[in-house]
Amino acid sequence: MRKSLPARILVSVAGVLVALLFLFPTYWMFTTSLKTPGDVLSPKYDLIPTSATLSNFASALTKPGFVTYLSNSLIVTLGAVVAALIVGVLAAIPLARFRFRGRKGFLLLILVAQLAPLSALFIPMYLLMRDIGLLNTLPSLLLVYFATSLPFTVWMLYGFVNGIPYDLEEAAMIDGCSRVGAFRRVTLPLLGPGLVTTSVFSFITAWNEFLFALVFMRDQSKQTLPVWLSSFKTAFSIDWGGVMAASVIYAIPAVIFFLIVQRKLVSGMTAGAVKG
Repeated sequence: MRKSLPARILVSVAGVLVALLFLFPTYWMFTTSLKTPGDVLSPKYDLIPTSATLSNFASALTKPGFVTYLSNSLIVTLGAVVAALIVGVLAAIPLARFRFRGRKGFLLLILVAQLAPLSALFIPMYLLMRDIGLLNTLPSLLLVYFATSLPFTVWMLYGFVNGIPYDLEEAAMIDGCSRVGAFRRVTLPLLGPGLVTTSVFSFITAWNEFLFALVFMRDQSKQTLPVWLSSFKTAFSIDWGGVMAASVIYAIPAVIFFLIVQRKLVSGMTAGAVKG
């Protein structure tokens, strides 16, 4: 049933208001990063900066350790995402394609693990990393981010694999493909949107993590960008312009990653394959 014109206008206006509500903090961050310290602390805040400066970005980029923190964040985040996707696919396939004893219990266990708060896992993970001698090393963060994102990855990929008709793999096997070949040639390409969607959520979760990076990494040369952001706060003041400029810089890799994979976020490939 087609909506009336007033209803469509109301929905459009509501959508614009919601979009502005979510975009305004980002706009505030960007405009503040272009202001001088005097303008930032002024009681009169201009939504459109009258005098812009790039000094905040210059001071953030030249702050000691920026390149090191950036490379550390990229290593542990991308490593955790790739490892979680590989293990997640290997776990989601048998969960979705085979029926075995304990399957439902294992799925429930994955869901419970996903619901567990990170604060409850902090002390056990710290003790584990201490006992195996990985504290103050990048592999410790990589393993933590991998472990915390794996339940979500398996659960999400299980749903995507389960949504791909098994008839497609059977048809490929009838044509001469092995089971592994049928999955690689048929199911894996259709699983692309699921892999991308899962990787985006896992990337954002690992990229923004602060507490584990702060406590596990004692050496500044092994810390990540979220910890670097906290360095703009001193015992006497906070460099708000520098914090905002650093936040803009900090968000750029996540935006780039999203722009690279955003074409795959649109699902519906399975339906097209079935119709074909």
